[in-house]
Amino acid sequence: MTQLVSDIAFTPSVKAVQARLGSRQHYAHMEERDGWLDTITPELAEFLRERDSVYFATASGDGRPYIQHRGGPKGFLKVLDDRTLAFADFKGNRQYISVGNLAENTQAFLFLMDYATHTRIKIWGSAEVIEDDPELLARLTDPGYKGKPERIIRFRVEAWDANCRQHIPLKYSQDDVNAIVKPLRERLAALEVENAALKRQLPGSE
Repeated sequence: MTQLVSDIAFTPSVKAVQARLGSRQHYAHMEERDGWLDTITPELAEFLRERDSVYFATASGDGRPYIQHRGGPKGFLKVLDDRTLAFADFKGNRQYISVGNLAENTQAFLFLMDYATHTRIKIWGSAEVIEDDPELLARLTDPGYKGKPERIIRFRVEAWDANCRQHIPLKYSQDDVNAIVKPLRERLAALEVENAALKRQLPGSE
């Protein structure tokens, strides 16, 4: 039987549950029609360039899961080629759970959210820790960012999917809010200047 990209998530156990609960036919049609992708498209690359945050999941050797939030300047998660992502791992609380997990289990997962557009992207793959490539680390690091890079996490994409938008709350970043409010502030400032000029023209204002 042909291996489908989505089989990375739709295991036999998952498909059995889908069949029992009535959604297997829907996903079977999806698999026949277009299915999931295992390469980074220009659209996905553009989405990643706008992200300043990602949830990075790993698991220990015996399968105990762990999710870590990683952040940085927009675009800190870099596209190296159409199957590879990487980001600089900055100094944190020094627990090294993700790094330790990857030493015995390379399976990993990325979860990205854009609350402003109700978009979430799920990426399955494998990851490795790189500590001896200063040239690549320099490519992944913004000199103006305050974080101290300690190592590289390189992620090999095996499958990705844009998930359902339902129940994603609408949220904006501080930069988004500033961009929305800026023309209002400028208009308010202009009105205040105009109002002050009109007051000076009133009788007895001198």
